[in-house]
Amino acid sequence: MTTAIAMTGSEIVLIDSSGWLEYITGDEKADAFGAIFQKDVQVLVPTIVLYEVLKILLLRAGGSQANVFLSEALRRSVVDLTDTIALSAASLSIDHKLTMADAIIYATAQSHHAELITSDAHFTGLPGVTVL
Repeated sequence: MTTAIAMTGSEIVLIDSSGWLEYITGDEKADAFGAIFQKDVQVLVPTIVLYEVLKILLLRAGGSQANVFLSEALRRSVVDLTDTIALSAASLSIDHKLTMADAIIYATAQSHHAELITSDAHFTGLPGVTVL
C-alpha cells in the first residue's frame, strides 16, 4: 500500500531504517524520502535505526555511504531506547506481529507522537504510519 506524503500534520517524524537506506543509497524512493528530510520537521532517529542502517551500509556499501548516513543522522534528534519504549514495544510486537526492531521503532514514534514514515510493508495499516 502506498500512501501520499500527506502526513498527519505532525511536526515530528521518524524515518525508519528502510527510509534512511532508500535515501542514502539513492534507491527507488530516495526522492520521496529526500523531500521529507527537506521539510521543516523534527526528524527522530532511534538508536536501533542507527545500528541497523550503519551495519547494512558497512556490509554493502562501505565506509563512504556509512559516513554520509552518520553525518545526516547525528544532526537529527537521536532517541535512546528507554524502559518505557521497550515495554511498549513488547506489547506492540505481540499486538501487531512486528519484529523486535520494528516494534521498537513504532513504539518510539508513538511515544513521541511522531509520524512514522517507511517503505516497509510490515507497518501497513498501523495508525500514525505513512508507507511510501
